[in-house]
Amino acid sequence: MKILHLIVARGGSKGIPGKNLREIAGISLVGFKAIAAQKSSYCERLIISTDSEEIQKNALHYGVEVPFTRPIELATDTATTEDVISHAIEYIEKQEKQTYDALMLLEPSAPFARPKDLDQAVNIMKEKNASLVVGVREVTVASVFLGPMDSEGRITTIIDKMAHLEGLSRQDVPQEITMNGALYLINWEYFKKYRHRYKDRLKSYGIIMPWEYSIEIDEPMDLTYAEFLVEKGYIDLSYWS
Repeated sequence: MKILHLIVARGGSKGIPGKNLREIAGISLVGFKAIAAQKSSYCERLIISTDSEEIQKNALHYGVEVPFTRPIELATDTATTEDVISHAIEYIEKQEKQTYDALMLLEPSAPFARPKDLDQAVNIMKEKNASLVVGVREVTVASVFLGPMDSEGRITTIIDKMAHLEGLSRQDVPQEITMNGALYLINWEYFKKYRHRYKDRLKSYGIIMPWEYSIEIDEPMDLTYAEFLVEKGYIDLSYWS
C-alpha cells in the first residue's frame, strides 16, 4: 500500500503554549510522530500541515517534508481535522498530481504511537479492506458506571443503567475501549467520498495500545505525567532512538 503519513500541528495551543514543540527526553512532540513514521514499514511519504514557521523548521529537522503552509482559515479553533485532511489531499492531487491508497493521520498531542502500532494498523487495513483503523485503549471505568448528575445532584441515570447489572460483579462487565488519538489510518478514496472519518460503521477497526503509550497531552499536568512515565521507564524510548 502507498501511504501518505500526515502530521497535523497548529501553532496555537491554549492548554500548553507551543505544545507541539515541547520536548520530552530531548524529542519534540512533532519529532516523536516523525521518527515513528520514518521507522514504520509502510511510510511512502511523510509531510506536515501547519501554519507555524517554527513548527515547519522543527519538522524539517526531523526529516519531514513541508510542501505547503496551512491556510490561516484552517488554523483556527473552529477548523476541523476533516478540513485539514481535505486540504492536504486536494493539494497533493491538484498541485503534485499524486495519489495514495491511504492517509495516516498523526497528531503530536498523542506522541507515543510506536512504529509497530503504525504497521499493525496498515496490516489490519489490508486484511480487512478497512475504511478506517484507529488507535484505541482500554478504559478503566465502564460506561455503565458513567453518567450525568441532574440539577439537584442526583445520579439517577447511572443508577438506572446499573439496574441492568443485577447479579453481575464489576469484573463481569465487558471491557470497553475508547480512541486514544495516537493514529488514524484512513482509506484515501473513502475519505474523498465522505470527507469524514466516521461514516463506515462496518469497516472501521481499532488496534488496542497499552495505556502508557496512549497518553494524550492537552494540559500541563499531562506533559508532566508523560515526562514521569519516560523518566521511570514505563515508556521505552528505544522505539524513537
